[in-house]
Amino acid sequence: MNDEFDGSMTLKSPGQDSIRQFVIYAENKVGWLNDFISMLKDVDIHILAISVLDTTDSAVIRLIPNYPKDLARLLKSQQISFTERNILAVEVENEDSIHKVTQSLLGAEINIHYVYPFLHQPNGKPVIAVAMEDQDIAQDALRSYNLQVLNQEDFIR
Repeated sequence: MNDEFDGSMTLKSPGQDSIRQFVIYAENKVGWLNDFISMLKDVDIHILAISVLDTTDSAVIRLIPNYPKDLARLLKSQQISFTERNILAVEVENEDSIHKVTQSLLGAEINIHYVYPFLHQPNGKPVIAVAMEDQDIAQDALRSYNLQVLNQEDFIR
């Protein structure tokens, strides 16, 4: 990993944008994740949520940063392979809230691809990242069950 990205280029204003998830394809090598996280720390990009899937040849890292545009520029400058997509961040109170999430999406006939927790809890309540097919319909379905869907601004540090 080289040093071409300058952390001072950050926009520092994510606003009302949707939550962006990055899927990073990394070599399955001891220390790679540590080096990557150190690089993020050096340029003041914080990890809001992370999930790592280890395979024989590589690691698949799902990561939600506080500043997605900055992370995209950094990954490109480091020639790290990645894809991006929107996900929904849903605030949950307890286990019953998770059932409300699945029930609301089932009612809207939306398939859930995967779920993982956020590290950061902006309102002092647990938050889960939910990846699914149709986010607009999903968002309406979740809100109809009185579930709070968060946006990027909710996670500003």
